[in-house]
Amino acid sequence: MIYTVTFNPALDYVVKMDSLELGMVNRSKSEAIFYGGKGINVSTVLKNIGVDSVALGFVAGFTGKEIEDGVKAMGVKTDFIQLKNGLSRINVKIKAEQETEINGQGPDIKKDELQQMFDKLDKLQSGDCLVLAGTIPASLPSDIYEQIMEKLMNRNIDIVVDATKDLLLNVLKFHPFLIKPNNHELGEMFGVVLKTDDEIVEYAKKLQVMGARNVLISMAGDGAILITETGEVHKIGVPKGTVVNSVGAGDSMVAGFTASYLKDHDYMEALKRGTATGSATAFSEGLATADKVEELYKQL
Repeated sequence: MIYTVTFNPALDYVVKMDSLELGMVNRSKSEAIFYGGKGINVSTVLKNIGVDSVALGFVAGFTGKEIEDGVKAMGVKTDFIQLKNGLSRINVKIKAEQETEINGQGPDIKKDELQQMFDKLDKLQSGDCLVLAGTIPASLPSDIYEQIMEKLMNRNIDIVVDATKDLLLNVLKFHPFLIKPNNHELGEMFGVVLKTDDEIVEYAKKLQVMGARNVLISMAGDGAILITETGEVHKIGVPKGTVVNSVGAGDSMVAGFTASYLKDHDYMEALKRGTATGSATAFSEGLATADKVEELYKQL
């Protein structure tokens, strides 16, 4: 079974308008609400492509209830922890001449509530996969990813980490199965600007020396590069299409790659599936669907 963790899920309130004028009353052209959070995105895409998962995380208040009800309505299995106080976030995303976002802080998570998460993770079995994705709320220890991975060491659980900078670098010693920085994030970790594929491969291999098993580098319109734990380097381009939505594309790539690898244990096939799935989200208003993934997969 694949499990995902979203520490700070949100209702994403997306507002489209022709222009945004500060200090004035603005009228929207359309609005939509999505259930946000990187782990939730991964679970949603997995469901869309026919793979079951369990979405773990913390929810609070009436917004938390809406998140849980909405995710369940999409067919995703959930096992969220209900917090006693506070409200799950509402993130306002304004799409006008430029995109503007106002992201909420989210509720405080108490020690006993965090322990409930550890209790759930203790029940994972050999052969399961855990996806840790996104930022950590201020109320949690900054090393929470490390604490989780240390507790699950030596239990034959593949852990995928989709995070940035120190949050990612600090977990490498626990040998995550897969990490997925983009090329810009990879350069930021080492304080360099990466301009060529050879440079990207060189620095991705440094992450393997530090403990990562497989490193998947997404490069937007330039495709992706995968460096496997067996020393292979695979590069892939992207299918043809118009980018209309970058939100969730990386999470979709993680979902497609992970589901494919766990099924076939074929790295190149997983890279193709991950690329098609990420592109399916990028070329759509919402998250990837199975039909769109298959359409794009045929181009790769």
